[in-house]
Amino acid sequence: MQACRPYSGPCSPEMVAVARLNRTIREELFEVVDLALITADFNQQIEGREYTYNYVLPHQELDYLMPYEYYRRWKKNQKTQVSLIS
Repeated sequence: MQACRPYSGPCSPEMVAVARLNRTIREELFEVVDLALITADFNQQIEGREYTYNYVLPHQELDYLMPYEYYRRWKKNQKTQVSLIS
């Protein structure tokens, strides 16, 4: 097994998050819901699930916050740290 460099390729946190989102969509949507056969309807179902995932459902890994709320707090914290450094 080859060691990966941090923040590069398939081992990066971004890729892990994408893989997790894909797994969640597969397990909670594709395997449970009757999906539309028309592309526009299918896309609408995916967008609805994506909204629920990011703005409605709390995530254990994020201290039971929704991803958007977690990001909003992180972003606010980053601005505070930058202003303290300046």
